[in-house]
Amino acid sequence: MYLHWENIPTRWHDNDVYGHVNNVVHYSLMDTVINQWLIGTAGFDPLKAPSVALCVESHCAYKAEVSFPDTIQVGLRVGKLGRTSVRWEAVLGRVSDGTVIAEGHFVHVFVDRETRDPVEIPESLRAEMRKLLTV
Repeated sequence: MYLHWENIPTRWHDNDVYGHVNNVVHYSLMDTVINQWLIGTAGFDPLKAPSVALCVESHCAYKAEVSFPDTIQVGLRVGKLGRTSVRWEAVLGRVSDGTVIAEGHFVHVFVDRETRDPVEIPESLRAEMRKLLTV
């Protein structure tokens, strides 16, 4: 079950030479939805916060093609919430017919902005992340 959803229209330049959305766009969509949620819902300021979230792992399993001018619905949840890290899980679907086009995950580790040493996820942010946790 995915607890946060956003619709994102594809763009003309998302298509590759094969006529479908290129694989790198799938990662970009997941990353965009994660960061929109962090900023818009959780109130995280990536430019001023004392810690930053670095992607240390990502994965995407492609299930079906999608092409411009399709709209992609991205579902987001937290699969695992650790002390210094979070595993975001995402599903991408074609809005027009509900077809799942990809499933993936990102693992963010929170680090000190200056030293890059791992730090605990701030409690206010953790509280918001817990709302997306699907254990």
